[in-house]
Amino acid sequence: MSRCVMVLWVFFLSNFIFSQENDSVSHYASIIKSYVYKDYKNMYRPSSGSLVYPFLTPGSNQYDNVLWDWDSWLSNIALRQILTDIGSEKDKKEAIKYEQGCVLNFLHYGDWDGYLPIVIWEDSNPRNIMPENIYDVNMHKPVLAQHAAFLTQTNGGDANWIREKFYHLQAFVNNYKSHHRNKATGLYFWQNDVAIGVDNDPATFFRPAKSSGSIYLNCLMYKELNAMVYLANQLNQSEIGKEFAEDAKQLKAAIQKHCWDERDGFFYSVDLNLTPAKNRLDNTLGKDFMIHSGYPRDYDCLIQRIEVWSGFLALWAGIANPEQAERIVKEHYSNPKTFNSQSGVRTLSKMEKMYSMRASANPSNWRGPIWGISNYMVFKGLKDYGFTKEATELASKTIYLFGKDFEKNGALHEYYEPETGEPLLNKGFQNWNYLVLNMIAWMENKQVVEEF
Repeated sequence: MSRCVMVLWVFFLSNFIFSQENDSVSHYASIIKSYVYKDYKNMYRPSSGSLVYPFLTPGSNQYDNVLWDWDSWLSNIALRQILTDIGSEKDKKEAIKYEQGCVLNFLHYGDWDGYLPIVIWEDSNPRNIMPENIYDVNMHKPVLAQHAAFLTQTNGGDANWIREKFYHLQAFVNNYKSHHRNKATGLYFWQNDVAIGVDNDPATFFRPAKSSGSIYLNCLMYKELNAMVYLANQLNQSEIGKEFAEDAKQLKAAIQKHCWDERDGFFYSVDLNLTPAKNRLDNTLGKDFMIHSGYPRDYDCLIQRIEVWSGFLALWAGIANPEQAERIVKEHYSNPKTFNSQSGVRTLSKMEKMYSMRASANPSNWRGPIWGISNYMVFKGLKDYGFTKEATELASKTIYLFGKDFEKNGALHEYYEPETGEPLLNKGFQNWNYLVLNMIAWMENKQVVEEF
């Protein structure tokens, strides 16, 4: 076979394979749409009991009559994509009271102390079941202002719907700053490992109280502070906005200083569990002997070189600089030995000793399985930083994963095996999995709904 013929053969073969892949993505995208579009209004719930406003459940019957924090926020982003794809103007207006109700239900239980619950159950008032010390427990994740900002943008920038509750939203963010922030580093920490969203993240799971300067938490907080700036400006309270803007600036600098690892080219969580850097008298070594007094500790945290998917959130949050983003993508996203798998981004690097596929519901397993939300948030960061090839790859993998699950099982699951795409737990899980529609819209060059 001549060289010319060989080149032509390779060219036609590669184009044939590319065409097949495109056809397959389109096929599974159609399957996903057919399942999701028909039942999305089952997310809508009327006010009832402690839920004083209409609200959204994070997925039909899966979470009946209960309101969760980051679940409702992310499900709302997906809902707006559905409405953009197929909703009439009447449908879009109908959704508003349920969407805003997610935020208003939480703020209904706000007070001067800034505490807001992680979840609201229909049959229990959160203020009646508050912990004894609200400043020693985790609370609503810092995504509430982001949810409110997203809805305000959706409504043409009109924030009047939240004006009377904006004080409670400020108190909530102030609570984080005053009681969930390490002053030495400027980083935010989890109080413990309860209800953090990424249940058994080894950087936090079973670690001492107030010790986890989680990169996941800090990236959420950075976006939350920027959302507060936007809401303050929309409410003509720009001086307040300037204060939150300064907080955001300081947090970004703290993340860059303490969480970026130049050696590995990745963002990590940090360990804050260090004893005070002060002189200690120890007479066992001699009279008035001061331990370590010659050169006491002059650093405020220790980086945790545990490769968790949340290191990619520095792209999603817009914290990484272009050079850092380049390293993160080339050295971590693209590496099949660590994060890159047939079904998307492993939630824990395969090289970590804690890597495990065992199905678990309490806690849910984030030690390697593929989750729809991690695939989406990494995809979003790739897209925003201009890594179009990698974003297309990850979107395609997610469409394959969910399309095949619908085709084979008639439903989606909570998380999946990375190489085979086999579902591991919880048939019927919808929630943030529906963000695959936002990926599909991007792949099809259609209008894409994005979080604030």
